[in-house]
Amino acid sequence: MFDQVVFAGGGNRCWWQAGFWDVVQPEIALKPRVIAGISAGAATACMLYTRDSQWVMRYYEQVLRGNTKNAYWGNLWRRGASVFPHYRIYRQALLDIYGESFAGLSSAPEIRVGVSHVPSWLGARSAVAAGLIAYNIEKHVRKTLHPTLGQTLGFRPEYVRVQDCARVDELADLILQSSCTPPFTPVLRRGGKPVLDGGMVDNVPVGALDASPGRVLVMVTRQYPRPQMFVLSHGEQQRLYVQPSRKVPISSWDYTQPALMRPAYELGRADGEAFLRRLPTLFQPATHA
Repeated sequence: MFDQVVFAGGGNRCWWQAGFWDVVQPEIALKPRVIAGISAGAATACMLYTRDSQWVMRYYEQVLRGNTKNAYWGNLWRRGASVFPHYRIYRQALLDIYGESFAGLSSAPEIRVGVSHVPSWLGARSAVAAGLIAYNIEKHVRKTLHPTLGQTLGFRPEYVRVQDCARVDELADLILQSSCTPPFTPVLRRGGKPVLDGGMVDNVPVGALDASPGRVLVMVTRQYPRPQMFVLSHGEQQRLYVQPSRKVPISSWDYTQPALMRPAYELGRADGEAFLRRLPTLFQPATHA
């Protein structure tokens, strides 16, 4: 039914996607040829082909049990210590989650992960500031489904195949590059050049899709001023967008409340069940993108 699937970014909110997928995938035998993902959306897509969602939630509950803060300001005065624990925790989690089943990703759908290259006319620090300002204008003011401001500033997308990663640490680095959001992470580099979160170009990476005719399932993680489920036509391609029925009850970069991952996951399951009930009627009529 869906030849391609999109996993939007969203940090912890992507647990909604996991719950949605775990309900929908077996019911409609969802086997996409291509998956496009950004940031934690890409991490979630890889997780779904390497681990059971319940195992990963238990993993995070254990790992984050001793993490009581999202910022340890006392580390400002300690050489080599990081104020924000996210990068260290996230990277180790990616290695632990994917490591045992990494070889299995070779037989998964082609997963394309988006990163944003910074404008050539800006230095890394200036690009971070400009990118974050543009990102928040699009998110909070314009509430644009597919933003354009980042590309206007000169941010350029690159989509990298998960299957081109020869080792699990290369995959972890790719996911982190796609998730690069200072100050939670350091500014990261790909091919020697600074990159930022793929969402600086488009948090819903339809640009990574093949242009072939067919149906595409697009899972976003925040609410837009549109119906919960809607179809946009792009040439001969029909893209079915699904957004959460209410605000996902967890913050993107909150590493202090792992118990909230489960309500986010359960909301995804409930929305997946509603999606299955409505699916037979969703493709007519379609609106052009």
